[in-house]
Amino acid sequence: MTAMPAREPARLTQLTARQLRERLDEALRIYVTAMRYPPGTVRHRSPMWLEHMLREGWLCIGAFEGDTLVGIGYGYRGAPGQWWHDEVHRGLRIRDPAAAQRELADYFELTELHVHPDAQGKGIGTALLTELLSKVNAPRVLLSTPEGPTRAWKLYRRFGFTDLLRYYRFTGDSRDFAVLGRTLPL
Repeated sequence: MTAMPAREPARLTQLTARQLRERLDEALRIYVTAMRYPPGTVRHRSPMWLEHMLREGWLCIGAFEGDTLVGIGYGYRGAPGQWWHDEVHRGLRIRDPAAAQRELADYFELTELHVHPDAQGKGIGTALLTELLSKVNAPRVLLSTPEGPTRAWKLYRRFGFTDLLRYYRFTGDSRDFAVLGRTLPL
C-alpha cells in the first residue's frame, strides 16, 4: 500500500488594502460561493469592501493554495455610524440597553471570514480565524453569521463565541442571523 502524500497546508498571508484590491474579484467570488449568494452580489459588495479597507484597524488575511486564493478573512474596529454597528446596536438596545453600550464600546468587527467550498474541511477557516484575531488590538471581537448548523457556526462555537443576539434580521436580509462575541486574546 502506497502512502498518500502529505497535504500542503494553505499559506496564510496578511494582505494590504492594495493587495486585496488587486484580488478583489477573486475574493468576492469566494464570498458569494461560500454564502450561496447570487453571482450579481459581487457587483453590489465590491464598493462596500473597498470602503471597509479605509476603516480604522482594518486587517486582512488571505489563504492560498499555490497562487490561488481559497479563503479570506478581514475586519476592523467597529464604531457608531457604521451600518453593522448601528444595526446590532438597534437589536441589542431593544433587548437590553445596557448590553448595547457594554458590548459595542470597544470591539473588532470580524466582518468577513470565508473559505471556498472546494477548500473547506482542511482547517483553513480555523487558521484564518486564529491568524487574523492574533493581530487584533481590541478587547473583544464581534461577528454575525447565518443561523443554522454550518461549518462557520461550529467554528465560532469551538472558539468560545457566545450569543449576543439570536434570530436577528438585518435590514435588507430576510435570513435569521446570530450575533456572537468573545473576549480577546483567543
